[in-house]
Amino acid sequence: MKNKFSRALLFSISLLTLCSLSALAQQKPLGVFEGSTDIGNVLKPGAATFDPKTGQYEVSGSGYNIWFDHDEFHYLWKRMSGDFILYTRARFVGKGVDPHRKVGWMVRQSLEGNAPHINAVVHGDGLTSLQYREAKGDSTQEIRSGLTGADVIQLERKGNTYTMRVAKFGQPFVTEEVTILDLGDDVYVGLFVGSHNKDVLEKGIYSDVRITVPAPDDLVQYRQYLGSNLELLDVNTGDREIIYTSPKSLQAPNWTPDNKTLIYNSEGLIYTFDLATRTPKKLNTGNVTNNNNDHVLSFDGKMLGLSSGVEALGGSIIYTVPVTGGEPKQITPKGPSYLHSWSPDGKSLIFTGQRNNEFDIYRVPAKGGKEVQLTTAKGLDDGSEYSPDGKHIYFNSNRSGDMQIWRMKADGSEQVSLTNSDFHDWFPHVSPDGKWLVFVSFLKEEVEPGDHPFYKHVYLRMMPVSGGEPKVIAYLYGGQGSINTPSWSPDSKKVAFISNTVIPEAQVK
Repeated sequence: MKNKFSRALLFSISLLTLCSLSALAQQKPLGVFEGSTDIGNVLKPGAATFDPKTGQYEVSGSGYNIWFDHDEFHYLWKRMSGDFILYTRARFVGKGVDPHRKVGWMVRQSLEGNAPHINAVVHGDGLTSLQYREAKGDSTQEIRSGLTGADVIQLERKGNTYTMRVAKFGQPFVTEEVTILDLGDDVYVGLFVGSHNKDVLEKGIYSDVRITVPAPDDLVQYRQYLGSNLELLDVNTGDREIIYTSPKSLQAPNWTPDNKTLIYNSEGLIYTFDLATRTPKKLNTGNVTNNNNDHVLSFDGKMLGLSSGVEALGGSIIYTVPVTGGEPKQITPKGPSYLHSWSPDGKSLIFTGQRNNEFDIYRVPAKGGKEVQLTTAKGLDDGSEYSPDGKHIYFNSNRSGDMQIWRMKADGSEQVSLTNSDFHDWFPHVSPDGKWLVFVSFLKEEVEPGDHPFYKHVYLRMMPVSGGEPKVIAYLYGGQGSINTPSWSPDSKKVAFISNTVIPEAQVK
C-alpha cells in the first residue's frame, strides 16, 4: 500500500508540475508584454503572438463585448505603475462578422471581468471612442471621437487623467480625455481584441508598438535626461524599427553616404554606429569633448563638422574633423555658433550665430575665414540646410510669430515661407534626391515658438521641397535631439531619429 500511495502521490505531483509549467509557458513574455489572457467567460479562447522580425503582434479574441457591467475579450498585457504613453498602429484581419468588433489599448485595474478600466478603441465599423468603467461592476461609459476609422491609437496616463489621441496615419491626432479616473497606481496595460460575438474569433494586427515612460514634471532640462531609442523610419510606409536602446541621452543621428554608419552625440562625445553589427564606438575628436547635437557630415562623407561648447569663447564653437577622427580644426572664433550644413561642394558651412543679440544664419568658409550674414529678420532663424544642388537653403524661423519652414537662395535672397501650420516646425532636412523635406513639429500648446525642448509630443512630418500639405510620418515622444541634423539614408527611403523614454538598465537591448 505504501508503494502504491507513493507512486500515486508522485504521479499527482508530476501532473500538478506539468500543469503549472504549462500555465507558465502560456504566460512567457511576448515582446514587451508579460502575459496573454482571456478576460471573462469567453466561449472561444483567444491567443497572441509576436514576430520579432517585423515587431508586429497578432491578437485574436472572442467574447460578447466590452460593455455594461462586465467584459469578455482577449488581453495582451504587462504591469505598470506611474505615468505612461501607449502607442500603436492597428488594423483588423479580414472583413469580420460584427461591426462592433474591437481593437485598441486598455488600462485595467485587474484581470477580473467586471474590473474598472479605460480603453481607447476602434470598432469594425470605424467608430473610435474612449470607453471606461469607474468602479467594479459599474456600467461602461463612452466618449466618442469625431474621427472614425482611426488606425493610429495612443493612450496616455498622467496621474488620474487619461488622454486618447487617435489619427488616420498621416494626419495629426484628434484628442479626447477623461479626468479624475482612479484605477490605482499599479495597473495592467495592453492590447486587446473583442469580437462582439461569443461564437466568433476576430484578429487584430498591431505594429510599431511603443510603451513610453515620460519625463517627470520636476525633470531639469539639460541637466537630467531620459533614455533613448535609436530608430529607423521608412518614410513611405511609416514603419519604424528600434535598432539600439540606451539608458543615456543619444542625440541627432547622421547617416553616412556609404550607408554603413550612423553618427550621433552622447554626453559630449561623438559615436559611430555600425549598421551591420549594430554596435556603437566612440569617435576620436581630440580635445573637443563638449559636443552638442549640431554635428553635420559633408556631402561626400569625408568630413564631420562639430559644434562644441567653449564657455570662454561665448558658447558653441564650430570645428571640422575627418570622419575617421582626429584633432579637430576650429572654424568660428566666437560663439554661440551652431553648425547645420555643409555646402555640396564642401567649401562652405552655414550656421546659426548669435551676434548683436540676434540669432541669424551665417556662411563661413569650411577652412575658416570671414562670416557672411544671410538673414537679418528679427527673431530666431535656425536649422539651415543646403539643397543637394546647392541652389537653395532651407531653414526655420519664427519671424512671423510661429516657427515655420522657410527657403531662400544660397546667397540669402528671396526668402519665402513654405509652411503656415498649426504647429511649430523645426529643422528641415532635404532628401538626397532633392525631392522631400522632413522636419519635426512641436505642439503649440506645449512649446513656445522660439523653443525646441526635450521630451514632448512631436510629429515628424514630410512635404515636397517646393511646399505643400505636410504628411505626418511618425508620432513620437522626443524633440530636442530627435532629428536636429541631416539623417536621411542615401537612397532617400529612410530617416534615422531618436525617441525618448525612461529605460531601466535591464531593458537595454
